[in-house]
Amino acid sequence: MNPSEKFMKAAIRQAHKAEKIDEVPIGCVITYQDKIIARGYNRRNTEKNTLAHAELSAIKKASKKLGDWRLEGCTMYVTLEPCQMCAGAIVQARIDKVVIACMNPKAGCAGSILNLLQISAFNHQVELETGILEEECSAMLTNFFKTLREKKRQAKKTDHINLAQ
Repeated sequence: MNPSEKFMKAAIRQAHKAEKIDEVPIGCVITYQDKIIARGYNRRNTEKNTLAHAELSAIKKASKKLGDWRLEGCTMYVTLEPCQMCAGAIVQARIDKVVIACMNPKAGCAGSILNLLQISAFNHQVELETGILEEECSAMLTNFFKTLREKKRQAKKTDHINLAQ
């Protein structure tokens, strides 16, 4: 197993933590000198906080671990392409490289809608690697949303039955 796959598997374990608390299964790890220094997973609904994305959580922890807001020399592994907020934070944190499992055509800002990570006018550009364990991450997200839709359908049926009584 190559290092990208090894660290993406660690990000997937974080995504499963999110899934267990009914959050969209997105996970992230940040490495420095080939060691994981920070982990994060999606907690937006749990914390009722727009900022509680996996990437932002991991960036905060990595900055604390390294004692600096600059995360030069770090690589981020994330199961889903970062949104505009997270992509901006990645650039601001000076992360060297981002490895992405699957792209997000509806909200991704590392190449799908636009690519904030590699705008030449910014003072920092980020190296990108995509498609690492893509099928596994894509299936996890697809299954999560399929289950979520089914739960909503069941809840609607239950509500309808309760209203009829």
